[in-house]
Amino acid sequence: MKLHYRSIWISDTHLGTRGCKAEYLRDFLDHTESDYLYLVGDIIDFWKFKTGAYWPMLHSDIVQRIINKAQNGTRVIYIPGNHDEVFRKHAGMHFNGIDIQLNAVHTTEDGRKFLVLHGDEFDSIVCHNKSLAYIGGEAYEVLLLVNRWFNAVRTRLGYKYWSLSAFLKHKVKNVVSFMTNYQHILSLEAQKRKVDGIICGHIHHADIATMEFGKTYCNCGDWVESCTALTEDEHGTLSIVRWLEDSHVLLDDAVSEDTGLAQAA
Repeated sequence: MKLHYRSIWISDTHLGTRGCKAEYLRDFLDHTESDYLYLVGDIIDFWKFKTGAYWPMLHSDIVQRIINKAQNGTRVIYIPGNHDEVFRKHAGMHFNGIDIQLNAVHTTEDGRKFLVLHGDEFDSIVCHNKSLAYIGGEAYEVLLLVNRWFNAVRTRLGYKYWSLSAFLKHKVKNVVSFMTNYQHILSLEAQKRKVDGIICGHIHHADIATMEFGKTYCNCGDWVESCTALTEDEHGTLSIVRWLEDSHVLLDDAVSEDTGLAQAA
């Protein structure tokens, strides 16, 4: 059973790192299909390759699944981020059925227009101090490693997954202030580009919110902590799917709905 969406956006999978929750991402790709699939940056983490390559077969499986979708009718648009910025010089190219673009404008089924971009171009730390951003990325990897061991103990004790890094993000005042400023800057860009909203990634925090000027802010999250995606249904409604928490319920509901339709027929 597969869940069908009109559009799916995923970002910050960071393939090529040990922090990537690749098994959940592969499961998500196996159980979903869509007319449009947007890869909203930091899909492959080339920064991490500087300190040694890590590329298990599971990560190759994910790349192959995306290519298979592109070759079987899904329009796949790859918008590189800062960790995979090497692909930005190939913007405008078509590779294995995948379109590489610096950004895109997506029109939802209900007629709204959204600017789709990774979002690092609006992050002053990344734009003006790449060495500091790289050091921050290394510290983040350590935090994820601690988080993995912490949750292994929680699982043995019968507790659900809990993200230490996400908790720290929301408790640190400066980080909360950064997220607010980030949304403010993106609302100005949406106003400038005359679109109804922005869809981005980069800050690893899935969210749908109303910004200034009535613009809609959507962030599809990440696949190193929250395992989240942004989706659009056949009516144009945007939602966040939290695969760690929602997968069983969504798949069970889909099976029930399919069974009900079969019985009615």
